[in-house]
Amino acid sequence: MTEQFGLKTQTVTAIQQVFAAFPQIGKVIIYGSRAKGTYKTGSDIDLTLIPVKKTVLDLTIQLQIEEALEELMLPYQFDISVFDTLDNPNLRDHIHRVGKVFYIPVGFGDVGRRQTSEAP
Repeated sequence: MTEQFGLKTQTVTAIQQVFAAFPQIGKVIIYGSRAKGTYKTGSDIDLTLIPVKKTVLDLTIQLQIEEALEELMLPYQFDISVFDTLDNPNLRDHIHRVGKVFYIPVGFGDVGRRQTSEAP
């Protein structure tokens, strides 16, 4: 079975299906050790959410996403953030430098679900 970001394809697909249930999401970026390829067994999954233009991803939606990810019962900790609300300039810079696209909604710019090296 192939892996992306140190995660089995079925795991990536399950996580992406959670994001697909939230039409407010325009893109999800993975960053940290999984994006850099320096992850270890049990490394957390750092993901930042980018809303569809003119949409706000508020705390309620973020909590719903976190709950849906938890219900997958995967053996990983998730660190979920909304990119627009990140105050730490070093973290924002890190995401721009090493972040990779983890999810884009099907039909969003005709790219569908895929992983690339594009950052926000």
